Amino acid sequence: MAEENKVKLLGFWNSPYVRRVELALKLKGIPYEYVEEDLKNKSSLLLKYNPVYKKVPVLVHNGKPLAESHVILEYIDETWKNGPPLLPQDPYKRAQIRFWASFVHQQLFETMPLVFKSDGEAQEKALKEVFEKLSVLEEGIKNIFPGGIQIIEHENVGLLDIVMISVFGPYKVYEEVLGLKLIDPEKTPLLFSWLTALLEIPVVKDSLPPHEKLVGFLKFIRQDALNSTSA
Repeated sequence: MAEENKVKLLGFWNSPYVRRVELALKLKGIPYEYVEEDLKNKSSLLLKYNPVYKKVPVLVHNGKPLAESHVILEYIDETWKNGPPLLPQDPYKRAQIRFWASFVHQQLFETMPLVFKSDGEAQEKALKEVFEKLSVLEEGIKNIFPGGIQIIEHENVGLLDIVMISVFGPYKVYEEVLGLKLIDPEKTPLLFSWLTALLEIPVVKDSLPPHEKLVGFLKFIRQDALNSTSA
């Protein structure tokens, strides 16, 4: 029976996409085997299970592979009913959560690399865009948290929380590398309170990559990008 429910996750330590899947598995209490991939020398297992994109994450359940984090998250939620549901039952609330999860991913996650890989005016422009979008998110989630941020427990963590954690969970690392404040309690108090509450949950805290390792990695990525630009 245990063999029939075997779960394997192919990932990379710094991938926000992998972080989403890992956190969902942990929140649901699903035992799994983690396989760290070398993305510069992809394993035959990764190429076999994800021949289309050849990327992580890949979830293998009962020998059947699934790729793309959003697809995997939906599969996890529909397959394992134990643990917190990732989406609410109410169709309208479910649509709201999907909308803002998509906003965080498309409008913020995809803009952040521009901040790390640029300098001067280009970085200022990218930062301005990020701050504007954070303000939009701040206003938008007031409908999701009409009474403000209450205590968030393990059982209350859902899809939007997972996506937010995957993007801004290590925001203190970003601030250290960039030398500026991204999540400002004065400019975006609701976002700040939300992230603070989430990061106090042990399973969420444990899902983040090691602080110093991520600082070193992002500094290298930033310097390499700036060197390429100036070459």
